[in-house]
Amino acid sequence: MEYLKGLNDAQKRAVLATDGPISVLAGAGSGKTRVLTTRIYHLIREGIPADKILAVTFTNKAAREMRTRVQTMLGMDLTTDYRLHTTTASPFIATFHGLGRELLESYGKAIGIQKFFSIYDRDDSEKAVGAALKALDIETKELSPRAVLGRISRQKGEGMRAQEFYEKHAREGFGNRITAEAWLRYEKTLKEEKALDFDDLIALPVRMLEEHNDIRELAQNRWSHIHIDEYQDTNSLQERLAGILAEKHKNLFVVGDGDQAIYGWRGARMENILNFEKRYPQAQTVILERNYRATKNLVDAANAVIEKNKNRREKYSTTEKDAGESIVVHIALNAEDEARWIANRIKQQMSEGQKPEEMAILFRTNFQSRALEEGMLRAGVPHKVLGTRFFARKEVKDALAWMRLALDPSREADKIRAASSPPRGIGKVTLGKLVAGERAQLRAGELAKVEAFERVVQELSRSALSLKPSEFVKLAVEKSGMKKALFDEGSEEDRERFENIEELASVAARHDEMPGKDGIALFIAEAALASDQDELDIHQGDTSRRGVTLMTVHAAKGLEFNTVFVSGMEEGLFPHANMNEKDRDEEEERRLFYVAMTRAKDRLCLTLARIRKIYGADSVTIPSSFLADIDGSLIHYDETEGEIIIEA
Repeated sequence: MEYLKGLNDAQKRAVLATDGPISVLAGAGSGKTRVLTTRIYHLIREGIPADKILAVTFTNKAAREMRTRVQTMLGMDLTTDYRLHTTTASPFIATFHGLGRELLESYGKAIGIQKFFSIYDRDDSEKAVGAALKALDIETKELSPRAVLGRISRQKGEGMRAQEFYEKHAREGFGNRITAEAWLRYEKTLKEEKALDFDDLIALPVRMLEEHNDIRELAQNRWSHIHIDEYQDTNSLQERLAGILAEKHKNLFVVGDGDQAIYGWRGARMENILNFEKRYPQAQTVILERNYRATKNLVDAANAVIEKNKNRREKYSTTEKDAGESIVVHIALNAEDEARWIANRIKQQMSEGQKPEEMAILFRTNFQSRALEEGMLRAGVPHKVLGTRFFARKEVKDALAWMRLALDPSREADKIRAASSPPRGIGKVTLGKLVAGERAQLRAGELAKVEAFERVVQELSRSALSLKPSEFVKLAVEKSGMKKALFDEGSEEDRERFENIEELASVAARHDEMPGKDGIALFIAEAALASDQDELDIHQGDTSRRGVTLMTVHAAKGLEFNTVFVSGMEEGLFPHANMNEKDRDEEEERRLFYVAMTRAKDRLCLTLARIRKIYGADSVTIPSSFLADIDGSLIHYDETEGEIIIEA
């Protein structure tokens, strides 16, 4: 078995354990993706049909990487084992939301879900919740749409329905009452728009599988071997979904690391990985402790930090790499000084041959990004800020609205957006009459413009039957008039916006192997479900957009860089002051720092400011208590500010 060469003993055990429930506790940098993909390949080599294998992860980026690795391994057999290629079938590898979408597209008719449904992204959902709050005369200062949506999302993640929540909690105080009433209005909006939100993509499949025995049997027979990545990040419903699908064959293979559980605030349950053996008493457990990513100094420091947590499965990472450089700690005067030092350090490393895209600056909260980005700009350091959210840009959302409308011309929200993007003389009053079904009241001029618009939509709808997704993006932009408005007749700024639409066509090309409405719908769905990390892939081929990555620690999970800077290492900022007093929350902050540390392969720099401006006022800071967890022999204090004594 050539493909097993290079795996350590623990990795081999995980790959070769093909039957029954299996949990793999995979430390940072331990090669979990390699284990997952090699196991999928091994199952196919052992005779399991490829289309009987399911693998689920949390980001489009991770799913694409897993899919590419499996396809590469299978491709190597083209000349040696034709049996593996007698069918075009392949494993189904997707995100949890992609799996939910597939289940609803395949079987959702039983619960009233049409095939080409819209998916609300977070911006769409916040806007709809905001409209509901406005209808209830609630000011955003009293209760923000984001906060209410967060409450709704957590409840949906536990399997709660809007009406059920209203009946149970509407009389339990202002927050719950408003959430309950806004939720009902929000659900009404989703229904009218034939749309689902992120949480529906899990909640509805679970409900469908639990309430329809025939569909449950179809889904369970469809996949005999199920793999779940990042199992510590699953919430209650996601765990239920995995359990339902694996119930018949019992072949559930989960990979995770409780030490990297950092999403408790959004409903993730670390207990799902810690208590896996309790739910599945016959389960095998494999622990991956060899770190292939980082130097010994970095591994030892990360171990020292995470072992302070009590609510964890005992695991100690090791590495065969050299000690490497010490961890650098720099104490700056203020945020601007901190950014200046980081920028100068980056420029020094670039002069030594390191590429800027091999470095990252991580921060605990979004407000820190301003000073850091300004520091990069002043120093002329090429950089990109993760979280600018490509798919949330107006021109991109406009193009996607045209594409969705071509799949279903009855969608009112898309009709309103497309009709004014670009402007074509169809005003709000005219659109209001159309939406209200008062077409007969339109004047002749208004009607002519509406009919011209509708002819474009009909033409695109016909073209969607056969075009590849990338071709369809280009056609939609051409026929809608967006190309003319932004590129042919637009300003320099408009032309830059048009470049984003060209990027959209490049992203759509990933699905060109599936022409027609199915491929277009899949692309649109992935666009709605894109995470911050997908930004890294969108401009990957454009050297002009490469640079040092600035992002939150949460967004960095799963990534790795040669050099990592973690800024804001101050008590109250990291660990964050807003965490509750419960031990669980304090431990999650430490897990978050552990994630930040373990993104680094060669160098780790921790920075802090003596004075930090928060809410417009200067505050004197003290060093983060996490720094005291690291053995002093592993730290080098930058000489420009001298050493600081950190009390344990």
